[in-house]
Amino acid sequence: PRTCPDYLVADKGYSSRANRALLRRRGISHTIAQPSDQAANRRRKGSAGGRPVGFNKARYARRNVVERSFCQVKQWRGLATRYDKHARNYAGALNLAALLTWLP
Repeated sequence: PRTCPDYLVADKGYSSRANRALLRRRGISHTIAQPSDQAANRRRKGSAGGRPVGFNKARYARRNVVERSFCQVKQWRGLATRYDKHARNYAGALNLAALLTWLP
């Protein structure tokens, strides 16, 4: 069975009213950074601009760990260029790269 995540952390590229509404409808709490132009537009409108979006700095800071992990795995040339023809071979190479990267 599919499970629903407890929360979602995303960067500014996913900051849209539609994305936030979808997450709210599904009951998923989220931390999505707001682009400066959206924040400035909301402030310019004053009280008609609505409330500022909620933002959890500590939760967003943990996103950096995930981004750096993906960056380390992408350093493997075979994974970055996807030389493998079959998905199972690519998945095996990805598992191997992850093990060698994160195990001491």
